[in-house]
Amino acid sequence: MKNIERNLTMLTDFYELTMANGYFENGVGDVIAYFDLFFRNVPDDGGFAIMAGLEQAIDYMKNLHFSAEDIDYLRGKGIFSEEFLAYLRNFKFVCDVWAVPEGTPIFPNEPVMTVRGPAIQAQFVETMLLICINHQSLIATKANRIVRAADGRPVMEYGSRRAQGFDGAVYGARAAYIGGCCGTACTISDKEMGTPALGTMAHSWIQMFDSELEAFRAYARCYPKGTTLLVDTYNVLNSGVPNAITVFKEMRARGEEPAGIRIDSGDITYLSKRARQMLDCEGFTEVKIVASNSLDEYIIRDILLQGAKIDSFGVGERLITSKSEPVFGGVYKLAAVEKNGEIIPKIKVSENVAKITNPDFKEVWRLYDNATGKAIADVLTCRDEVIDDTKPYEIFDPEHTYKRKTIVNFRAERLMERIFDGGECVYASPSVEEIKAYCADRLNILWDELKRFEYPHKYYVDLSPKLWEKKNMLLEQAHNLK
Repeated sequence: MKNIERNLTMLTDFYELTMANGYFENGVGDVIAYFDLFFRNVPDDGGFAIMAGLEQAIDYMKNLHFSAEDIDYLRGKGIFSEEFLAYLRNFKFVCDVWAVPEGTPIFPNEPVMTVRGPAIQAQFVETMLLICINHQSLIATKANRIVRAADGRPVMEYGSRRAQGFDGAVYGARAAYIGGCCGTACTISDKEMGTPALGTMAHSWIQMFDSELEAFRAYARCYPKGTTLLVDTYNVLNSGVPNAITVFKEMRARGEEPAGIRIDSGDITYLSKRARQMLDCEGFTEVKIVASNSLDEYIIRDILLQGAKIDSFGVGERLITSKSEPVFGGVYKLAAVEKNGEIIPKIKVSENVAKITNPDFKEVWRLYDNATGKAIADVLTCRDEVIDDTKPYEIFDPEHTYKRKTIVNFRAERLMERIFDGGECVYASPSVEEIKAYCADRLNILWDELKRFEYPHKYYVDLSPKLWEKKNMLLEQAHNLK
């Protein structure tokens, strides 16, 4: 993949720099810290989310450096010591990083990335890691909801012009492709990342000609392979479809076969039914009907339930912005520090129970039912623990600890992979095609009940007894603080 060459080191919250300077001045900048990146809620009250954005996070960490201009800017703030600025001038990333691979279904409150390293460095990368993972995981998750609603019909991402900035368009297209879209309208995303660029014409093409029929003929002459005509510029049923049929007959007489029509406004269900009848009556049963126009998973589901004759969808603003819930809500929290080689767990306590963190250096395990191949639960353990899948294992619902289940005949799999070792990248990012295929495969291991749009099945994310005890101990200590 080719990347736009930019130094994004200074794309950070200013307090990352003030804390880094403070750590340096107080002699704790080299204390080894462990930070977890995780999220608290699945967007749209869904059953799961999809991990995305790791490749861009890796690129950022590979290229961390402070330019002379960066140092001059910070010096001009008048609050950073010269010794600290010298440290930044010679900055070298030396952290260890683990992460869940892109395309993996993920669940609230489990780490999808862990960074271990000197406190200054492990803290500093927070902002950009959250930008990468939050944005693309949000769009991949939304795209997959829309793709599932389409029930096997291709979905094209059409949202570039409504994206939140140019990076939102480019990386949103990548995430949508990972989530299951068949392609994108975003050309540069195809050029740089290999997400197939798709598209035909706008209404302005038809308006540029003296008649709709002439516009259709001109387009068919330019693009005889894959000709898809936009039929709603004036009137879908009175002119658009009849003119398309005329051009399609002319194409067939030349030995060419048309591909489809697109409807971008009006009552999609009614218009698609009538258009299908008109096309079929003229012998164009293989011509596809594409629908667009402010679609989302609920509209797509409803029009298909109403019998709409749609073969594929183009989805724009409600996908690329995840309009119904445009914030993923990933956070980055300290989980442990090292002192004299010992890992000391850390916890954030809050009156808001949802904001209490899970402490310690952790591993994430996914447990699979050997009989069905389906995922049963995820379990967070201390890093030195191993789940023995040759023995029965008891899992709890963390929100209702009286709910417990003993599972047998299962397989335990670690989810996180090593990405950086001492600052050196040891992970080869798959191609976007490979990630998309991996995502589709991993989604097959989820129960259908987890994929419902409303009131999906609750998936267990449990803590091992050892980790549970550590968390309770820290909660008691926090409670006793005066």
